[in-house]
Amino acid sequence: MLKKSPLAPVLALVLLLTAAFISSPAQSQGTTRIAFGSCNSQDEPQPLWPSINATQPDLWVWLGDNIYADTHSMDTLASKYNRQLQQPGYQELLKHTPVTGTWDDHDFGYNDAGGEFAWKAQSQQLFLDFMGVPKDAPVRKQEGIYRSYTIGEGEQKVKVLLLDERYHRDSFNKMFGLYLPNWKGKVLHEAQWQWLEQELTNSDASVHLIVSGMQVLPTGHAYTNLSAYPNTRKRLLALLEKTKPAIPIILSGDRHVGELGKISLEGYKYPLYEITSSGMTHHRKASSKGNPYRIGEQVGTLNFGVLDISWGKDNTAITMQIRGKGNKVLLEKQVIYEKKEQAVSAMQ
Repeated sequence: MLKKSPLAPVLALVLLLTAAFISSPAQSQGTTRIAFGSCNSQDEPQPLWPSINATQPDLWVWLGDNIYADTHSMDTLASKYNRQLQQPGYQELLKHTPVTGTWDDHDFGYNDAGGEFAWKAQSQQLFLDFMGVPKDAPVRKQEGIYRSYTIGEGEQKVKVLLLDERYHRDSFNKMFGLYLPNWKGKVLHEAQWQWLEQELTNSDASVHLIVSGMQVLPTGHAYTNLSAYPNTRKRLLALLEKTKPAIPIILSGDRHVGELGKISLEGYKYPLYEITSSGMTHHRKASSKGNPYRIGEQVGTLNFGVLDISWGKDNTAITMQIRGKGNKVLLEKQVIYEKKEQAVSAMQ
């Protein structure tokens, strides 16, 4: 039987802050700022929080590996979440900013963990505790942490769609340390597919952020990404083409580098962009290989992401950034979406 979580003392504060923010519109006048990041070890120095807090985001989104638990012990997992909740820079963020997010393998359970993880139901509850999700929220009763989060109102509404790519994921087809295509394998359960289609079809949001714990677009490297499950990747992109949500953008983590990518979708004037931000406490060297959809260069230093959505009368300007220490902009792309063209694309 799972013992009472050691997160309880700090959890009360997180729940209180989250409840205050859930229905709040974006704080900025004319601009919504969303910051995000991944691959954050609770046991390592976390030098980016002063820079993140200085951006004064309207929302912080965890992209997975929010802590490094790598355990089968739920007491250990709870203890590591609690350590992150007590991190001073993160506590400062929680005072002013609502938080949401998804998980990846290291905070779900252990490296490459998926649907076979015996403690996934208990891990789900601890994750939701960490996120400050109320105890009576519907996501507490389902299998998996997939859910949506909305910020802003009217024509300035942004919907954040948080995928769960761990709870029901089939095993990787792994050989000699490389992740080969698993053509029969699945990542999302059918219930999650149905939820996602309904969220996209029935949405009146002006921007849709699809949050994935692993990269979606890249097909050029044999490491963890959605191309290891080709049919899942194909189905996700086809679903976006079918439902045509306004301004879809993918946020992803996992890779210990930052980068931007894009791909064309049928029925859209504008490309589908993916922003990968990783990692916050550790990183690897940048590479010019491994992603045929990349625009610009990889970022091989500690980083976090910033998305500025500037709401205009006739267009929506979105600035995508990867930032480092001291808020130095390491990678940037701005796209101006004309509202009339958005409407035409949505009707095609």
